[in-house]
Amino acid sequence: MSDGHLFNNILLGGRGGTNPGQLRVHSGGIAWKKQGGGKVVELGKSDIAGVTWMKVPRAYQLGVRIKDGLFYKFIGFREQDVTNLTNFIQKSIGIAPEEKQLSVSGHNWGGIDINGNMLTFLVGSKQAFEVSLADVSQAQLQGKTDVYLEFHVDDTTGANEKDSLMDVSFYVPNSNTQFVGDERHPPAQVLLDKISSMADVGSSSEEAVTTFEGIAILTPRGRYSIELHLSFMRLQGQANDFKIQYSSVVRIFLLPKSNQPHTFVIVTLDPPIRKGQTMYPHIVLQFETDYVIESNLAISEELLAAKYKDKLEMSYKGLIHEVFTLVLRGLSGAKVTRPGKFRSCQDGYAVKSSLKAEDGLLYPLEKGFFFLPKPPTLILHDEIDYVEFERHGAGSSNAHYFDLLVKLKSEQEHLFRNIQRNEYSNLFNFISGKGLKIMNLGGGQSGNAGSHAIDEDDDAVDPHLERIRSAAGDEESDEEDEDFVAGEDDDGSSTDDTGERGSDASESGGEEKERGKERGPSAKAPSAKRKAKDGDEEGKKRRPRKKKDPNAPKRAMSGFMFFSNTERDNVRKTNPGMSFTDVGRTLGEMWKKMSAEEKEPYESMANADKKRYKEAMAGYKSGAAPVVDVDSGDDSASD
Repeated sequence: MSDGHLFNNILLGGRGGTNPGQLRVHSGGIAWKKQGGGKVVELGKSDIAGVTWMKVPRAYQLGVRIKDGLFYKFIGFREQDVTNLTNFIQKSIGIAPEEKQLSVSGHNWGGIDINGNMLTFLVGSKQAFEVSLADVSQAQLQGKTDVYLEFHVDDTTGANEKDSLMDVSFYVPNSNTQFVGDERHPPAQVLLDKISSMADVGSSSEEAVTTFEGIAILTPRGRYSIELHLSFMRLQGQANDFKIQYSSVVRIFLLPKSNQPHTFVIVTLDPPIRKGQTMYPHIVLQFETDYVIESNLAISEELLAAKYKDKLEMSYKGLIHEVFTLVLRGLSGAKVTRPGKFRSCQDGYAVKSSLKAEDGLLYPLEKGFFFLPKPPTLILHDEIDYVEFERHGAGSSNAHYFDLLVKLKSEQEHLFRNIQRNEYSNLFNFISGKGLKIMNLGGGQSGNAGSHAIDEDDDAVDPHLERIRSAAGDEESDEEDEDFVAGEDDDGSSTDDTGERGSDASESGGEEKERGKERGPSAKAPSAKRKAKDGDEEGKKRRPRKKKDPNAPKRAMSGFMFFSNTERDNVRKTNPGMSFTDVGRTLGEMWKKMSAEEKEPYESMANADKKRYKEAMAGYKSGAAPVVDVDSGDDSASD
């Protein structure tokens, strides 16, 4: 017998919520992991009180009851799995699974069985349905024979489903023999009392361990009184009341706001809470950083020693956000994430940016990025395909800012805009250190690449511009911008040798078209200095362009240009009738997909041509005849 079994199945939540994932049954217990990541459900061997099998439509359901009353249901097993797992569970865990039958008769009369926090409605000996009493928000007697149960509207249970059970009513006649009563306490009242003792209803609910009053919550927005109970957290506001089971708490983030008197505490949920049709996977709380409180927990010393030893203390005194985080961590068992090694230029933990027109803070964490406060967006490093730094328009007030594009493996994109330029170095080094793929002006680079997407030297080349110019013809590449001066930089907004536009679409490939920034073959953007001059001398007549000296040395070509000259004819032969622009785009995509080894011959030719150009320029400036290197690979040098 192997040490465990792995199955693809679905975890059934309260009131019908479903979550696909993988279940592993091993000698130490049962573990379930949600598909796509999330909190792992681990049921230890010593915590399991009972196991059941039930035949449901098109599959078998495994039910696991643990000693504290919770009940987990896993669906999706085949008939042959039942025998194998039954033998393995009996041998390794020491519990013999019981078989239960599902009632499909459609009858709506029968008996009620309450076991732990589960209420099961039975038709004969078969189960018709069951509900968790932990989801009950109200229970009351209607008349003398009807017990009415109402379930929480805005909690995590059933958040992934469009339909959820909202209420149910049980008719209990006075002749009922299961719940025996008297004239003052009819059978319906006896059933209500039993349900109320197990459910969270009104004054019958368990006392809160501690309460935090008037806490500002940014999502869902409002001021709430936060009650931390032994098994759940309650947010009570003027218009909304949320109950959150600790089993839904995936992680807690404690993130101070840089140079501000507030600290974020984020409670990440799976599944999320729901308000109407809006899901909230992250609850963003905002505490005053310097506010000190003292709190005594309403918990017995016996329970503290038995269940929460080394997790909780009887009393706390300290900063409010620290006290809240410590108590919530002790009750829920969730891990706490704090800021990592990243520091901004102001020695903060985050950089200012905007997402979807909302200003906020982007926190680079050790295993992901978190944008706060709205919309709260958590991006794990494992989900990222690549990141790209993008410059704003050169020569304008936007030159002091840049954007960060994060492309996920799921093809989803997050664009963090208006990050201050002086944050670039720290952010680039941090992302590089995490080994994330960076798409810069030279194409895809690994995290340890030395080339920067923002701070280029004078010889840096934008492949998109090269594609457009090569498609239009080599004669355009000979044109010089009269305002270009080698070695000068326009306040951090670098320009390339051609005096072309900034890197709004610096990525090689076809992404420029998707962002609406593609330029035609005849388009030539002004340089950064030209834009600044136009702004300063608006209304003045533009100076005529200097006539190019025919004796001036031909500019050095990039590795991409050598590659384009070599492969352009092949692309045209393979795709007859393709336009110049499409040829250039295709060459750019081919270059983007090439490895460093494949690019090396062309880069060597570019380095040699760069050396040739510098020597020729030195001779040209000194008045000597220009030097033409026939081995440079420039086909047009002999024209």
